[in-house]
Amino acid sequence: MRSSLMATAAISVLLTACAGTTPDHAMMTNSVTNAGAHPITIVPMGEYRTGMLDEGAAEIPAFDPLSKRIFVVNGADKAIDILDMSNPDKLSKLGALELATWGKGANSVAVKNGVLAVAVENENKQAPGKAVFFDTEGNFIASVTVGALPDMIKFSPDGKYVLVANEGEPNDAFTNDPEGSVSIISIAGGVDGLSDADVRTVDFRFLNDAELPYGMRTSNPGTSSVAQDIEPEYIAVSGDSKTAYVSLQENNAVAIIDIETATVKHVAGLGFKDHSVHAFDASDKDGKINIRTWPVMGMYMPDTIDAIEIGGKDWILIANEGDSRDYDGYSEETRVGKLTLDPVAFPNADTLQKDENLGRLKTTTAQGDTDGDGDVDVIYSYGARSFSVLNASGEMVFDSGDAFEQVLAAKYANVFNSSDTENYSRDNRSDDKGPEPEGIAAGYVNGVPYAFIGLERQGGFMVYDLTNPANPQFVTYHSDRRFSGNPEADTAGELAPEGMQFVDAKDSPTGNAILVIASEVSGSTKVYDLK
Repeated sequence: MRSSLMATAAISVLLTACAGTTPDHAMMTNSVTNAGAHPITIVPMGEYRTGMLDEGAAEIPAFDPLSKRIFVVNGADKAIDILDMSNPDKLSKLGALELATWGKGANSVAVKNGVLAVAVENENKQAPGKAVFFDTEGNFIASVTVGALPDMIKFSPDGKYVLVANEGEPNDAFTNDPEGSVSIISIAGGVDGLSDADVRTVDFRFLNDAELPYGMRTSNPGTSSVAQDIEPEYIAVSGDSKTAYVSLQENNAVAIIDIETATVKHVAGLGFKDHSVHAFDASDKDGKINIRTWPVMGMYMPDTIDAIEIGGKDWILIANEGDSRDYDGYSEETRVGKLTLDPVAFPNADTLQKDENLGRLKTTTAQGDTDGDGDVDVIYSYGARSFSVLNASGEMVFDSGDAFEQVLAAKYANVFNSSDTENYSRDNRSDDKGPEPEGIAAGYVNGVPYAFIGLERQGGFMVYDLTNPANPQFVTYHSDRRFSGNPEADTAGELAPEGMQFVDAKDSPTGNAILVIASEVSGSTKVYDLK
């Protein structure tokens, strides 16, 4: 992990150099930059606001270059909003695609070659869902059955396949836990006449009796198999359309799937982030920013995953959000202050478990008792508060360390680790995944590869230059969240970026690359010109 340490050191030098400035905290926007990386100009353009706060009214966007429309999952209306982006400075709603015929509502949307694909969950969340296909005017074409809780849908770059990540979450009582799976739908002959026979299911039953790779985990009360515990979250596909990379968020792993044969080639456990080396802020009750090292292991637990080709090789990017299994029938969540810590591993347990230290940090009861004697030998935290780069084999070659929190602490101390629903909620999220990187997108701007990482709680997005994938360089942080505004009055700007789509310059109505971001809490969709 030498490259991650080097990157963190470079960030620290940068922040020290600009620590004397006093920014305007009312609106965080494009004011932290690194002169050592390839610069980028981010120009906010048009936006569409639903006016619905914290109802999931804008979750996942998909841009169609042919119709110049953005299709956005609107969880509040259980529909797909259709936005006109022929003028990127002014987005307007053309209509909505209702989905009640096929299930409870949409979780994901994708578009390619004039075909819209929507992942629709069943009214019974644990029953099989649907992948539903429309043209870009909203006319129904076909639907097929996929797995339980289809959470993400994606076209392969060659347009021959549609892939669906079926999360398979349990019911709240934890009495029905369906298997997680990935559906591979062959559309080489078009989507007219698609049937369930065109769907192949990739399952994870082979792991039931296998030794799990290091760094992968399960978490259940002992009633679920490993295949039931697996929860596929998000999919990236290699540039040659041969390989799918699937984030298994709660399992702290990435599955690598051969698309043609619909088989799992490898499951890569992501391991753990040693917070005795990589610092973080662990308490929301200490009244200050306190980024320091602790005897904690962070579980990466990526949400969004993306792939980009650099130097003739595929590189996989993950946003390390973190997530627990927390249901009425079973919950692994607790706080460090409630654990019985092993006195040998933690001789200073009383001090560590104070609220101002580690006591408030959310942790798990599913791991940590390494010797089976009933006390906790290792403390684990959810998420890594970072993004990472993996090679095509799933090996981690870079992690951004503590850079995200360091950037926010140096320039936005008054609103550091704020929640996504309440302005000036300083330090509110330090005990629970910090700024919470969730969305990620990557692409080339003027020949330079960049990664864009959305921070769900803090808002805004980090930008990294990926020219050297093993040592990306921090470029800038941009946010249009307005801390002087009022979320209830819809004057607080963009809150909780959920879905991000990078659009190549060749497909963009501006002639430049653009970034489309759907923000879940503010229920808004915004476009950024990149140059």
